[in-house]
Amino acid sequence: MTRITVEIDDELLAAARQVLGTGTKVATITAALRQVARRKQVADAIALMNSVEMDYSGSENAFRYGGGRDLGRLEEKARLAEEASHRESA
Repeated sequence: MTRITVEIDDELLAAARQVLGTGTKVATITAALRQVARRKQVADAIALMNSVEMDYSGSENAFRYGGGRDLGRLEEKARLAEEASHRESA
């Protein structure tokens, strides 16, 4: 464990403490660092999943009892929804 002395904006620390629900300055800083590291891990996992091409052929027969939902256009629907979201936020 590394021990350091740093100057931290008290208002930012208090805001982070409230959001994170931590009780001490050390716990707040540790939780904030953990969240930043986790975001990177999640972003990497999402990028990895997005790099895999999905094959939904035959998905309409995937579920028993009368077939299931056709997932063949799922990727296209997700892309269109994302594009619409970007247009709304612009």
